[in-house]
Amino acid sequence: MNESTSQNVRKILDDIYRTESRRVLATLIRLLGDFDTAEDAMHDAFSAALDQWQRDGVPANPRAWLVSAGRFKAIDQIRRRTKFETSLEPFIEQIGNAAADEPEPDHEGIEDDRLRLIFTCCHPALRPDARVALTLREVCGLTTEEIAHAFLTTPPTLAQRIVRAKAKIRDARIPYEVPSKEDLPDRLEVVLQVIYLVFNEGYSASSGDAATRPDLSDEAIRLGRLLKELLPDPEVLGLLALMLLHESRRSARTSPAGEIILLEDQNRSLWNRELIAEGTALVERSLSSQQFGPYTLQAAIAAVHAEASAAASTDWAEIVGLYSLLLRMTPSPVVELNCAVAVAMRDGSSAGLEIIDSILARGDLVDYHLAHSARAELCRRLGRTEEARASYERALALAQQEPERRFLEKRLNKLQS
Repeated sequence: MNESTSQNVRKILDDIYRTESRRVLATLIRLLGDFDTAEDAMHDAFSAALDQWQRDGVPANPRAWLVSAGRFKAIDQIRRRTKFETSLEPFIEQIGNAAADEPEPDHEGIEDDRLRLIFTCCHPALRPDARVALTLREVCGLTTEEIAHAFLTTPPTLAQRIVRAKAKIRDARIPYEVPSKEDLPDRLEVVLQVIYLVFNEGYSASSGDAATRPDLSDEAIRLGRLLKELLPDPEVLGLLALMLLHESRRSARTSPAGEIILLEDQNRSLWNRELIAEGTALVERSLSSQQFGPYTLQAAIAAVHAEASAAASTDWAEIVGLYSLLLRMTPSPVVELNCAVAVAMRDGSSAGLEIIDSILARGDLVDYHLAHSARAELCRRLGRTEEARASYERALALAQQEPERRFLEKRLNKLQS
C-alpha cells in the first residue's frame, strides 16, 4: 500500500464523514436501539473502513458498508461484554435477528431514519433545553463544546443535559419513530419550535458579545431544508421561508464594527436576493395550500419587507393585516407588540404607543427589553423626551446582549444631549 492510496482513502472518508455520518448514525440508532452504542459503533466503522478500504478499495455503496460494519462491530462488543453480564444476551439475540432480517439500507430507508431521529430528539417528554441540545448533537453533529459555547454554558453542564435526555428516552421507552397521522400535527409543532429556537439564537443572540451567531442560524436552516425534503408540510415550508427571508438581511443588520443597524436604516442592496426569491416562493407555496399556520404568516410579513425597495415604500397596511390574522391564530403579547410597531408606521406613533401601553398595563412584557425600547422610540418621535428616557433606561437595564446595550446607550445619550 503506497502513501498516495492511504491519503486518498483518508480524504474520501473525511468527505463521507462530513456528508453522511449523521445518516449512518440515524440508521444505527434504529438498529441498535441506543444512542451511545450507535455512536461508538459508527466511529468503530469509520476506523475499520480506514484499514479495509486501503486494502480492498472503496465499496460501491460506502454508506451501506459503514452501517453494516457498525452494526456488527456493536454486536461483537456486546458479545465480549456478555462474558460478564448475562443480562445482555437477549439484547444480542434481538439485534442479531434484526441484522439478519435487515435489507441493505437504501436512500429512502436512511432518510426515514433521519426523520425518526429528529422526532425522537424533539419528543415532548424531554425538557425544551434538552431537545435543542440533543438535536444539535445527534442530528447536526455539533460537538458538546460547540453547543455549550453557542448557548453560553459550560461543556460539562451541556454534556449532562444530553446524558439525561438520552436516559429519559431509554427509561421512558420513547419510541424511535415518526408519529402517527393523528399525532403528527402536535409533534411536528415541537420539532418546528426547536428549529426556530435554534435559528433565533443564531439570528439575534439572547446575550453575549456578538449580535448574531451564524453557525446556529446556518444549522437551523440546514435542519429546515432537511425537514422540508423529508416532510414537506405547509408549516415546514413556512418556517424555512421565514428563516431564509430573515437570513437574507444578515449582512446589512450590523456594521463592520458589529454595531446594530435597524431595518429602516439597512442598505437593502446588501440583502441576499437569492434567499429572498427562494423564501418568497416557499411562502406562496404554503399559502396556496390553505393549510398554513403561524410560521407561514410570519414569513409572509418578512416577504412584504423584502419586496420593499426602501423603508418608506413598505406596505404597512398589509403587514398590519397579516399581524392581525396572526394574533387571531396565535394570541401572544410579543405578536401584539410587533403589530403595535406596524400600526405606528401605518397610523402614526400615537396609535402604536397606545397599544404598547395597554400591553404593559396588563403586566405583559414588563421584563422584555424590546417592549421598552419600542415604547422609547415612539415617545422620542412624539417629543415626549422624559418618557423616552425612562423607557430607554428600562430597556438598557434588561438587555443582555452587548451590541443591543451599546445601541440603547447611544440612543439614550443622543436623547440627553
